[in-house]
Amino acid sequence: MTPADDAKPSLRSDVTVQLVKSSASDSDVLFAARVSTVGEQSLDELGKDPERSKGLINYLMRDRHGSPFEHNSMTFFISAPIFVFREFMRHRVGWSYNEESGRYRELDPVFYVPGESRKLVQEGRPGKYVFVEGTPSQHETVRNVLDESYQQAYAAYQKLLAEGVAREVARAVLPVGLFSSMYATCNARSLMHFLGLRTQHELAKVPSFPQREIEMVGELMEAEWAKLMPLTYAAFNGNGRVAP
Repeated sequence: MTPADDAKPSLRSDVTVQLVKSSASDSDVLFAARVSTVGEQSLDELGKDPERSKGLINYLMRDRHGSPFEHNSMTFFISAPIFVFREFMRHRVGWSYNEESGRYRELDPVFYVPGESRKLVQEGRPGKYVFVEGTPSQHETVRNVLDESYQQAYAAYQKLLAEGVAREVARAVLPVGLFSSMYATCNARSLMHFLGLRTQHELAKVPSFPQREIEMVGELMEAEWAKLMPLTYAAFNGNGRVAP
C-alpha cells in the first residue's frame, strides 16, 4: 500500500487512558486475606459489605501484607508517546502489555509536544535537580523544532514505504515522540507500586521524581482504580502511598 502524499503530522500534548475491563473490588482483598484464618468460610466475604472490614484492609496495607491485593485485575487502553511506554515497561512484575506494532501496520502521524504547563528547564546537578517553568519563547521554540523534525521524519517514513521498503525497516526513522497505543493489565498491588514511583503526591512518605508524561498516565489510571476499590485506595493514601 502506498501512503498518502498529503499525510501531515498532527501534534498532541495530552495522553489518554481508558479502563476497558476490570474485575476489582475491595471484597477481593478481604476474601484473599481471610482464607489464612477461616479457610473456605472466607467465601462469605463475597456477599458482605466491605465497608465493615475497612480496618482489615488498612492493617494489611500498613503492615505490608501484600498478596491479598493481587487477586483482582484491571485492563487499560493507553495512548501516549513511545518514550512513555519505554519507561512503562520497566514495570514487569504483575503487568502484561500488548502494544500496536510498526511491523504490521502503517503508523499514524500523531506526535507529542509539551503543553504550556509542562516545565521545560532542568536546573541543578544530576541527582539533585529541579524542573522550572519555560519561557513563552522556549515553548514556542520547542513546538516549532519538534514540528519541523516530526514532519521530516514522517516524510522520510512515507518515502521508504512508497519505495516498497518493509514497515519494520521504514519505522526506524520515526522518533520516540510518536504516539502509540497499548493494553496494559495489572492488579492493585502492581498498580500501587507503579503509582508510588511514577506520581508525585503530598501524602507520599517516599519522594518520587517521575517524568511528567508518564505521571499524566499514572494520574488517569489512579482515578479509575480509586472508583473500583475506594477502601483500598484510601488505605494506600493513608499509609504513605507505599505499595504493600
